[in-house]
Amino acid sequence: MDRLSNTVRPYAWGSITAIPELLGVAPTGEPQAEMWMGAHPGAPSLLTRTTAAGKAGPEQPLTEVIAADPERELGRATVEKFGPRLPFLLKLLAAGAPLSLQVHPDLAQAKRGYEDEERRSVPIDAPHRTYKDANHKPELICALTPFAGLCGFRPPTEAAEVMAALGVDSLEPYVDLLGAHPEEAALREVLTAILGADPAEMAETVHLAAAAAERLGGAHAPYARIAHHFPGDPGVIAAMLLNYVELQPGEALFLGAGVPHAYLDGLGVEIMANSDNVLRCGLTPKHIDVPELLRIVRFEATEPGILRPEASPSGEELYETPVDEFRLSRFDLSPGAAPVDLTRDTPQILLCTGGAPRAGELDLAPGTSVFVPSGERVEASGTGTLFRATVVA
Repeated sequence: MDRLSNTVRPYAWGSITAIPELLGVAPTGEPQAEMWMGAHPGAPSLLTRTTAAGKAGPEQPLTEVIAADPERELGRATVEKFGPRLPFLLKLLAAGAPLSLQVHPDLAQAKRGYEDEERRSVPIDAPHRTYKDANHKPELICALTPFAGLCGFRPPTEAAEVMAALGVDSLEPYVDLLGAHPEEAALREVLTAILGADPAEMAETVHLAAAAAERLGGAHAPYARIAHHFPGDPGVIAAMLLNYVELQPGEALFLGAGVPHAYLDGLGVEIMANSDNVLRCGLTPKHIDVPELLRIVRFEATEPGILRPEASPSGEELYETPVDEFRLSRFDLSPGAAPVDLTRDTPQILLCTGGAPRAGELDLAPGTSVFVPSGERVEASGTGTLFRATVVA
């Protein structure tokens, strides 16, 4: 078991204070958006292994540790199912402003898109490149603080009511479309029209809609806040098509393929399949591949599906999802309780989010994490909250 040293990503939308407060350190004054835990090649966690002589060895990226002996670190079943790599990435995510409105492909779509762009020799770092790899990117966000986001399409009639209440004439065509077609066609036509609108005309529509949303307040207030960060962006209008969700600490959202979503505000633990495939549809200055986006999006109204953990006799509280690349659970440890056996035949990352628990011989504090190789015996004890990230193999 190895203590991890992790990279914090300073994306512009990040909170300045949330991650430092969890870690118990002073803010730097710069946004701290995500702390990555895992073996993503862009920012792998670092660890120091003790040598056979009992001395600390050199600091190494987790990617190199796994590459040196995949079966020892990941277990044979994990390697056979996912290949010689850690298939998930765990994060602390701290949103101080809205993230881009986005959607992720399924596995078949990702493979097709990646192979197509490779065949056409689109540079992997090109701004207009859509598929960075051949993997899908399902993800789960679990709130540590009150957490706001957008998730999936609301019924078209509800979206029409939101827009109509603003009293903006240029929104009336969208209101009419939402009421005049079957659900899938209505949502597709309106999103297509929003993304294809004249930029100057759309900027004026967004300005008027934001002013009206601020006057109305209540359920319209989130759109005024979004427009404050993205003035004139068509994503502000597209956001009105989606369910607005507020999670309480301990609640979670699962985001599957084709579901449009955006995180708006709050601190959470996020886990995802190890992929960089994102198709954006607003709230961003980055490239939007509209034709591909319209092929990927699932145009159907869905309930947000807030997840609450299911408790087991062992004390593990599991967030059930339909994917095998990751499995997220939580342990709330109490003083004086017997140690909890966390040993598994799969790789694990343990993250402390509160208290002062102990994993094996290591004392943990909020924001600290450890990597546990497959099959290595580990017990958790003490007082605090531990999240466990692993796979289904």
